[in-house]
Amino acid sequence: MMTVKLKRVYEESAENDGKRILVDRIWPRGVSKEKADLYDWFKEIEPTKELRQWFNHDPNKFDEFKKKYKKELQDGEQKASYDKLKSIQKENSTITLVYAAKDEEHNQAQVIKEMLEAQ
Repeated sequence: MMTVKLKRVYEESAENDGKRILVDRIWPRGVSKEKADLYDWFKEIEPTKELRQWFNHDPNKFDEFKKKYKKELQDGEQKASYDKLKSIQKENSTITLVYAAKDEEHNQAQVIKEMLEAQ
């Protein structure tokens, strides 16, 4: 079974993280490349600037954000990165989507994980 995990970039990496992939556009403040311990960094998978600014990490807007972001992952400029991520997922039993957001429930990594698990 394939596992998709989520982890804040500020948490320690672990053996069982599998391939760690940063899904934020901007490199997280105060984290070295060594500490991040990444397999890859998908800057282009981030939601569009318009969607990010509209959502503004507001939990009340998360359901609507999720719908719009899923559409971007399927048809937007994020699709190429998302497709690449799907192929990495297929080749590895475990991948960990790494992100910097403080809100661990309402962020783009959650949406990506949900989509990957629905494959």
